Amino acid sequence: MSTYRNCGVPAYLTIVYLLSTFCVCSVNPAQASGQSPSRITDAQFARSLGYMDGRAKQDGGEDLHIPTTSDPIRQDKAVKPPPSFKKVMIIVLENISYSAAMSQDFLAGFAGKGALLANFSAETHPSQGNYIALTAGTVAGVASDKPYNLKIRHLGDLLEAKGKTWKVYAQGYPGHCFLGERSGNYVRKHVPFLSYLDVQQDPGRCAAIVDDSGFSSDISGGKLPDFSLFIPDIKNDGHDTGVDYSGKWLNSYFAPLMKNPDFMKDMLLVITFDEDDNSTATNHIYTALYGDSVVGGSVSKGSYTHYSLLRTIEDTLGLGTLGQNDLSASPVTGIWR
Repeated sequence: MSTYRNCGVPAYLTIVYLLSTFCVCSVNPAQASGQSPSRITDAQFARSLGYMDGRAKQDGGEDLHIPTTSDPIRQDKAVKPPPSFKKVMIIVLENISYSAAMSQDFLAGFAGKGALLANFSAETHPSQGNYIALTAGTVAGVASDKPYNLKIRHLGDLLEAKGKTWKVYAQGYPGHCFLGERSGNYVRKHVPFLSYLDVQQDPGRCAAIVDDSGFSSDISGGKLPDFSLFIPDIKNDGHDTGVDYSGKWLNSYFAPLMKNPDFMKDMLLVITFDEDDNSTATNHIYTALYGDSVVGGSVSKGSYTHYSLLRTIEDTLGLGTLGQNDLSASPVTGIWR
């Protein structure tokens, strides 16, 4: 025969007791004389809680836990650890739609082995403003591909403030802080750090911008910086040649490096584009990430921009932000190990 316990009786008595306590406390001589009624005291309230707890025990129930301000707050959701990469290299390609990039063999394979950001948009047209956005958190009024000289803070400033290093490997760059618009297949508009006055005017900082002739020795010598941009020339980035040419160049240049532990140790390798080919309203571009810190084959449909990529780097390397659009940008999530 089953046993039935009336759980409603203790609750009923508790309610009656509390109501009676309130009435006794609120109807008093002060109220009768027209003065303001007194409030229930802390001691009376504590006795009420004690009564409730006692009634529960008397009726065979469990102790009632009354939370206090000293109780710890329960964390219902586990806090996910940040990405584990310690170095970042971003390769920037040119003027290709997302769909065209995903149709190219190497780029499709890179995304398949790494993590694809399937809903990634550039900020503006033409090219140069997007390079500025990626490294300064703002387009900064850059509305053309002509030379700009900008007095703004940038990622290099944040890195140096934290004792970290940065470098730009720009194919065909003449060196010596060359500020001309073009030299052979090299173009200045694709090297954003040369638009920043505090780099232009400091030979030591300008020396962080080099061609790629010393790239292999930096890898073998363990001298890769904490952050680097790799800027292909205007043939290898697809600007003058198309995505198939660019993909084949990437396959010959970077595919072997992706198997090189000297290069890939603690590295996040990113391939992105400056902009699409003006074929989409959202400036939808290909961006994929590769390295031990990402889940291979993962796809994120989150809405991201170059500002998001910048914010992810800032957060992971502990740099703080530039206080521009990077401040409000969402870092990349959902693809990390």
